[in-house]
Amino acid sequence: MSVDVLGPLLPVVPLVAALSGFVLPLRSRTAAAALGIAGAAGALVVAILLAAKVEEPFETVVDWVRIGDLTVTGGVRIDSAATYVAVAVGVVALAVQVYSTTYLHDDDRYPPYAAQVSLFTAAMLLVVVAGDLILLLVGWEVMGICSYLLIGHDRRLSEAPRAAVKAFLVTRVGDVGFLLGIVLLGVNAGSFWITQVLASLPGLPAATVTAAALLLLAGVAGKSAQFPLHTWLPDAMAGPTPISALIHAATMVAAGIYVVTRLYPVFVLGDPALPVLGVMAVITVLIGAFAATAQDDIKRVLAWSTVSQIGYMAAALAVGAPAVALFHLLTHAAFKALLFLGAGSVIHAVGSNSMSAMGGLRKRMPGTFWSMTIGLGALIGLPPLAGFWSKDAVLHAASSAGAGWLPGLVYGVGLAGVLVTAWYAGRLWLRTFFGAPRSPAAETAHEPPWPMALPVLVLAVPSALLGLLAFVDGFGARLNPFDLAEVDLAHVGAETAAPLSALVVGLVLVWALWRRDTAGDPARFLGPARSTFDNAFWLDTVQDRLVVRPVVALARGAAVADQRVVDGAVEGTGQSTTDAGNILAAWHRAGLPRAATALLAGVLLLGLAAALYGSAT
Repeated sequence: MSVDVLGPLLPVVPLVAALSGFVLPLRSRTAAAALGIAGAAGALVVAILLAAKVEEPFETVVDWVRIGDLTVTGGVRIDSAATYVAVAVGVVALAVQVYSTTYLHDDDRYPPYAAQVSLFTAAMLLVVVAGDLILLLVGWEVMGICSYLLIGHDRRLSEAPRAAVKAFLVTRVGDVGFLLGIVLLGVNAGSFWITQVLASLPGLPAATVTAAALLLLAGVAGKSAQFPLHTWLPDAMAGPTPISALIHAATMVAAGIYVVTRLYPVFVLGDPALPVLGVMAVITVLIGAFAATAQDDIKRVLAWSTVSQIGYMAAALAVGAPAVALFHLLTHAAFKALLFLGAGSVIHAVGSNSMSAMGGLRKRMPGTFWSMTIGLGALIGLPPLAGFWSKDAVLHAASSAGAGWLPGLVYGVGLAGVLVTAWYAGRLWLRTFFGAPRSPAAETAHEPPWPMALPVLVLAVPSALLGLLAFVDGFGARLNPFDLAEVDLAHVGAETAAPLSALVVGLVLVWALWRRDTAGDPARFLGPARSTFDNAFWLDTVQDRLVVRPVVALARGAAVADQRVVDGAVEGTGQSTTDAGNILAAWHRAGLPRAATALLAGVLLLGLAAALYGSAT
């Protein structure tokens, strides 16, 4: 099958599965699961075929509508980077669909759930292959809708609806800027086709490009959970664990990073967009890492870890290394999906998200233990696992980016992040799998059924080996089709000494604290800082007081004004008219003597008035 057929087919396959799943009755669980798995598997097969066939960037363009001199187009643009990301999306989506069949075995709303996962997958793949900004925006917004539906899927949890609304509203704030940035680029370029937009950039006013880049960054900050729009992501853990894996590994948060790489010339020319992105990134790396050190909920540890790791990707973009950012995106997709699904297996066995209810699971769940050990090793950058090569590439990109304050800041924060990541990942590993069981459920825990165990074991393979792609000839160049930055992933490993030293310090420190009290929690040695880290530096509280409460107060004031002024005026006018009508009606209902008297009085008054008027003239 040719590339021009496979390209558009990539998002269509899961879309058909989604639309078919939405019309299934709630009792059709088996059919819904089969459709979801078939849609994800079909998308993965198409992505693999594209990865094998695509040598040079390929485009198809279709004119949709012409508005004056502006033509709105549709179609796909596929290059090697797009196919790699599409394969990652397909692998994670298939793992999630298979895993969910058992994890949500008692869900009476499984058909819409599976269909929404398929729609989520289709939306992300549309973002990946879209050759037009409008088409990209469609996929971008559909992902936001799907995240809202899936985070709030379990209606038995009181926090799920609130988390879903929060995710929707926070990301919508950024999406307003994203929409305006797309409009600004398309209108000034005279086209929304990405290739034409990028070609027109040198001829556009510098202020226009800068404004568009900064507006687009607002959307990226929302979708990819970057400071200051990162607060929705940890709360999104109220959703089912497989959805956490999908959002954190292959969709939603990855979309923002991917879009920056796809539109990278906009940010290069839109100075100071990259420095702004760099500042956002380093703050995000530190907030996410420190917040993860104090969480008791195993999913929230991983959620804050995602915030931090996405910060590394954004930092790579900021120092001019889009290929490195995509490289870390790919390895992160593998090990973070593994970690969330592994955490789901632990939660399924223990019946709790709290690490305080775990412990001693190493011997009871050996497959999950070794798989999560690989995932956590990749997360901290332990050689030779996948995360080591990609994170080392980020640090190397920063150290070789030349003079200036930003590369040095990225490198320093990146090293600090390695140390803190090793500390909190080691804490999760020790508290979950070592020591004595801290609950009756932990004492009787066992491995999950094969539909849950198999995806975890399969994802352990790319989590261990995917980093070796850096040594494949031309891999880095295929991740950076614009040739705007020097890309040489063959130098991964060049920054080994400092990151490994930071990693060892973090692991030794958490191990020493653990050995002092194996029944306790190393986080208690954080002292007064624990509360600050646990609450993520109180940024949620700051947002609540500076944004949420004033907006709610304004909304209440508007409601009162609407009810008492606008509605009052309308209702008062109606009531006055009704009262006047009632008075007139009462007069018309008067008895005959009184009516006759009133009539004669009226005639007399009219006659008198006529006489007076006649004498006056």
